Amino acid sequence: MRPLSIVGLLLILGGAAILALRGVSYTKDRHSVQVGPLGITTERKGFIPPVVGVVAVVLGGVLMFSARRRG
Repeated sequence: MRPLSIVGLLLILGGAAILALRGVSYTKDRHSVQVGPLGITTERKGFIPPVVGVVAVVLGGVLMFSARRRG
């Protein structure tokens, strides 16, 4: 299997996972401060929308198709 095909397959699988989960949320930053018995924690969260999954699937298909045509 060619490297371009492998990248295309990974993009398709990742995009399909994002679409199946209807987007993926993640924690970007986490800060915590402890003063005596009192603790404060802040989190910055991010979200990968399903549109990114669609783009990844399409791009992966294009890469796999172009790798097949080259050979």
